[in-house]
Amino acid sequence: MKLRRLLLCLAVLATVAAVTILMVDMIRANGVTPLEWVALVLSTVLLLPLSMSFWLAVMGFVVELRGGDPHALDLEAVDSETRPLGTKTAIVVPIRGEITAHVVARLQATRDSLQATGQARWFDFFLLSDTTDPRGWLEEELTVARLAGASAGHIHYRNRPENLDRKAGNIADFCQRWGGRYRYMVVFDADSLMSGPTLVRLVRLMERDPRTGIIQAPPLPVNRRTFFGRLQQFAAGVYGPTWARGLVWLQGGEGNYYGHNAIVRIAPFVEHCRLPTLPGRAPLGGSILSHDFVEAALMLRAGYRVHLVPDLDGSFEEPPPTLIDFAVRDRRWCQGNLQHARLLGMPGLRLMSRLHLLLGVLAYVSSPLWILLLLVSTAEALRWRLSDHEYFPPGGALFPTWEVSIQAEATLLFGLVAGLIFLPRALALLSRCLRGGSLRFGGRLRLAVSALAEWLCSMLLAPVLALMQSRFVLGILLGRSADWGRQPRGDRTTSLGEAIRWHGGTTVLGVLWAIALVRVVPVLFWWMSPLLAGMILAVPLSMLSSSVRVGEWASRAGLFLTPETVSRPPVLARLRKRIAQQRTLHDEVSDHGRSALERVLEDPDVAKVHLAFTASDDVADPLEEHELQGLVLKCRLHGAGALSDVEQRRLLLSPRSLVELGAASPA
Repeated sequence: MKLRRLLLCLAVLATVAAVTILMVDMIRANGVTPLEWVALVLSTVLLLPLSMSFWLAVMGFVVELRGGDPHALDLEAVDSETRPLGTKTAIVVPIRGEITAHVVARLQATRDSLQATGQARWFDFFLLSDTTDPRGWLEEELTVARLAGASAGHIHYRNRPENLDRKAGNIADFCQRWGGRYRYMVVFDADSLMSGPTLVRLVRLMERDPRTGIIQAPPLPVNRRTFFGRLQQFAAGVYGPTWARGLVWLQGGEGNYYGHNAIVRIAPFVEHCRLPTLPGRAPLGGSILSHDFVEAALMLRAGYRVHLVPDLDGSFEEPPPTLIDFAVRDRRWCQGNLQHARLLGMPGLRLMSRLHLLLGVLAYVSSPLWILLLLVSTAEALRWRLSDHEYFPPGGALFPTWEVSIQAEATLLFGLVAGLIFLPRALALLSRCLRGGSLRFGGRLRLAVSALAEWLCSMLLAPVLALMQSRFVLGILLGRSADWGRQPRGDRTTSLGEAIRWHGGTTVLGVLWAIALVRVVPVLFWWMSPLLAGMILAVPLSMLSSSVRVGEWASRAGLFLTPETVSRPPVLARLRKRIAQQRTLHDEVSDHGRSALERVLEDPDVAKVHLAFTASDDVADPLEEHELQGLVLKCRLHGAGALSDVEQRRLLLSPRSLVELGAASPA
């Protein structure tokens, strides 16, 4: 691994040096200005992650041509095993404000797939709720109870009274309560889905090496029908595997963890992966928002291995349906990754862990740096165009100083940067064709046309995303913290008003930028026209990409097909069946006319379900006891509807108070 990392380091540095030398020659041709020095520094910084990504894709392409990596985990060895697993694994699903019927449908589809393997008895499911809204909390309980009466008795549910440290705290609470019963846990997100064979393979891989702490199965995005969703699914299916194999080629057993769709060895996780609290206040201080990278780094520091297995299929997630939803999720990731900058000097971390943290920071810092580079380059072009060239500079020169054309060098530089961006995609596309995988994407012609269309769309959307990320970074640095809200799980369409609120400023900036270049430096306008077009068309692009009708049209035309849409895997077919069976369940357990507390006090069946899920409360603090008695009295005098959500939740957490108010006790 050391030799591989040295080779990659030399390749990255050589690439950055070559492009930087070319830029230096260009700016020296007619004299160097301060703005050009700024542009040179910015370009060099941005070239580092770009060159790294390029060479990882190249290495991944080489691995695919060779038919595999001898240092990767051996899946064939575990596939030949048929004995029972013999050890229990918990599948844990942290949720907050989700449509519980859909979450449980995914768990049931996973359970159905496990039963087909004959290994289902070795897996238990835990639905770990951080929902604070009383209505949503009660609907979760009623949904699980309804399903438990039929086929979902394997699902355990709890609502956490105090939502400390978000998802990381939710997982830590599970480990404290139930972790001692299990050797492993598989962490799901609310939209995660995994096949039974994949789960069995993960456990067997862990059993083969007791020093393996985490194995990450790469989740493929599925089930989105919007145009934007299909773009994400196609890009992940075509380009993702090549880049992931290059990453494994580099990191080996010192990989990363994405926070879901991964198996974790519980004992070392509990012992070594407790997250530090950053000094200061949010957004850059306090609890760590993006816990997964840090947990992987701590697991490696403790001497355990962390593996990514690109060849492990059967792992799925659902991507955001619209560009705006993608940005909202990205806002939380941005804050979490910027926090990682404060952990780069943590004692004892492996070099690869520091690299993972650094690349995560650069992934978001690069956007404002890129925008700044474009602005600086534009300012320099405007300055050059509006100023007169001094043919006879001060000092009494006998001969004039002529301007030197750098058009050839500029064209070469543009080609090199474009190659760093687009060649990895071309290599991944070539690999899909050479390895016979093009049929899984609808055939070579459809695959090629889809790739060209995806490249065009990504080029138009790139400046829009960069400006949104730049705004996020600036907001975080100014002290604005991200909300921890519910993510949209289904397809939806972006309205005109929403698009204008999010992208109106981008459009105005694009129009003004284009006017300035057309009037002063028309040559630069044509160079920047793809980026300016994306900015000017941001509002209609955001709306159009959110359309299900456009996404369905593209699918009928054979565009952006993926293996999961060409031939639906059994676990996805099971999920569709489960969703259809439970289509009305959410409406059945909902009651928008009454509050959660009113339902518990007025309906004995609802009360029994809630009290069965709620732990007993032995209040020792006299102040808390006094508060509860005051809420009970307020409820009796003014009715449950007079209480706020916070007050209702306080009573709902107290079975003794509910029984005192007349709620029916569980049998």
